[in-house]
Amino acid sequence: MPGAAAAVLALAPAAAAAGIETIAAYKGAWQIEIENYKTAFSEAGKESTSLQNDCWSSAGFYACDQIVNGKSSALLVFTYDEKTDMYGTYAIPAGGGNANHGTLLIRGNVWTYPWEQTENGHTTYFRVVNVFTAPDTIEFRREFSTDKQHWTAMAKGIEKKQK
Repeated sequence: MPGAAAAVLALAPAAAAAGIETIAAYKGAWQIEIENYKTAFSEAGKESTSLQNDCWSSAGFYACDQIVNGKSSALLVFTYDEKTDMYGTYAIPAGGGNANHGTLLIRGNVWTYPWEQTENGHTTYFRVVNVFTAPDTIEFRREFSTDKQHWTAMAKGIEKKQK
């Protein structure tokens, strides 16, 4: 999932939740610290962001109004396919614009958002990998690769759920 939504997605695993309700761990306020690296796809720098996820569920959907630094930035909608054990993600930008569709793979305490981009016949693969060190702490990294074997870090960070 490209753009800011991918950079700030911060999910924590829910111990007892399953399926679409797993996403409920996303709800709440988070403080995010990011260190960006200079690469072909990113510029060096540091960021500090506050994130509020105002979330709710309805049947087969889980949705969150993602509020970044006090401003609604996107409506995130999640779906779950029980057969493939994969989640669909849809980021609808505030104020209109085209929605982005992506996938989310959850394996234990590791939640991965992969996507790809093709330019001039060359595909570059991207991913955001969230590793949950505690229910209220997420260490994440944003990476790219041309072969899905060797990954280059674009950013790393930590997210802390606010009490």
